[in-house]
Amino acid sequence: MKISKYIDHTILKPEATKKDILKIIEEAKTYDFASVCINTSWAKLAHEQLKDSNVKVCVVVGFPLGAASVASKVYETKVAIEDGADEVDMVIAIGQLKSGNDDYVRDEIKKVVEASGDKLVKVIIETCLLTDEEKVRACILAKEAGAGYVKTSTGFSKGGATAQDVKLMRETVGFDMGVKASGGIHTKEEMQDMIKNGASRIGASCGIELVK
Repeated sequence: MKISKYIDHTILKPEATKKDILKIIEEAKTYDFASVCINTSWAKLAHEQLKDSNVKVCVVVGFPLGAASVASKVYETKVAIEDGADEVDMVIAIGQLKSGNDDYVRDEIKKVVEASGDKLVKVIIETCLLTDEEKVRACILAKEAGAGYVKTSTGFSKGGATAQDVKLMRETVGFDMGVKASGGIHTKEEMQDMIKNGASRIGASCGIELVK
C-alpha cells in the first residue's frame, strides 16, 4: 500500500472555516489520502466534493470527550452517514471504562456499529487517560462489539499516539482489526515508527509533510 493511503488528512479544530475544509479536501485529492477526517457539520460538503474521488469522508462522533449519551452518539452517527460519511471515528465513554462498566462501553460501541451499517467504525480509546490494563480492555470490548478499528487518541487530550501503545493495541486485537495512530505525529520518522509497530492508519493534520 502506498504511504498516502495510510493517512486520514485531519482538520478538527472548532474554528475551522469552510475555506479551511475545502483546502483540506483539495489536498486529500491531490495527494490521494485515505480520507479527510472532519467534524460532522462538514460531512455533506465533503461528500459532495469527494464523491468522484477515491478519498473517503471520515467523521468524528462523541468528540472529543466521549461523555455524551449512547443515544446521542447513535443519532449523530446516523445523521453523519445520511450526510455522506464513509467512516466513523467514535470516542468511547472513558469514565465508564475507568469505572469498570465494560458492558456499557461494549454496548455503546455495538450500537454505533449497528447504526453505521456497512460503514467503517474506528473506536477512539484515548490512551493517554488509560492504564495499560484499561487499554487492553478497551480494545477487547471494541473487538467484541464488531468495530473495524481501534484508535489511540483524539488529539485533544493531554497526549497523543505512542509507538508503545500502538504495539500493545496491535498485540491485543491481532490482525483482524485495524489500528489507527492519531495525535502528535508530525514527522515521517514518527509515522514510520507507528506503522512498524502495527498502525494501519495514521491520523494527522500535517499529512502533506508526512508524504513529501
